[in-house]
Amino acid sequence: MDIQQFNINGAQSTIDWVGRKVTGAHNGTIAIKEGTLLFRDDELTGGRFVIDTRSIKILDVTDPATNAQFAGHLASDDFFSSEQYPEAIFEISQAEPRENGSYHVEGKLTIKGITHPTSFDAQVNRSGNSATATGKITIDRTKYGIKFRSSRFFQNLGDNLIYNNFDLNIRLTAEAITQLAHA
Repeated sequence: MDIQQFNINGAQSTIDWVGRKVTGAHNGTIAIKEGTLLFRDDELTGGRFVIDTRSIKILDVTDPATNAQFAGHLASDDFFSSEQYPEAIFEISQAEPRENGSYHVEGKLTIKGITHPTSFDAQVNRSGNSATATGKITIDRTKYGIKFRSSRFFQNLGDNLIYNNFDLNIRLTAEAITQLAHA
């Protein structure tokens, strides 16, 4: 049994986010700071990745002043408290292989120092010393203390309502660095 660690290349990996509200949606990107994927005999068995909450970008707001104001609001205590919590972390606790390189991944997501179990389906491809993984995580922001304009906490928001769930569409690229064990 070979266990091999792959380092995630942050510059070649991306997270696209989508947040929705009654009157539409916003989207953007957020950077992956670092991470690893672990494989045992060519199957994903573990890993983790660190998200840089200070790197949030908004792509659908083109006015520079409005974009900067919105980015500042997402970094504020109303949302991600990026100064106090500059990192969010996902740690894989189990990866159940399915067919054709797909997995059901279970793990723990930590945002703003609050950790909850999270699961999602992923597509993982490994070829020699490189690996890619893609998946979509849907997150209930209120579980992580992000309550701003949530109907769960505020009444009569009307058109100001922001839906509780947001999506992270993740694309990881990783390269093998070490072989950890033989069994």
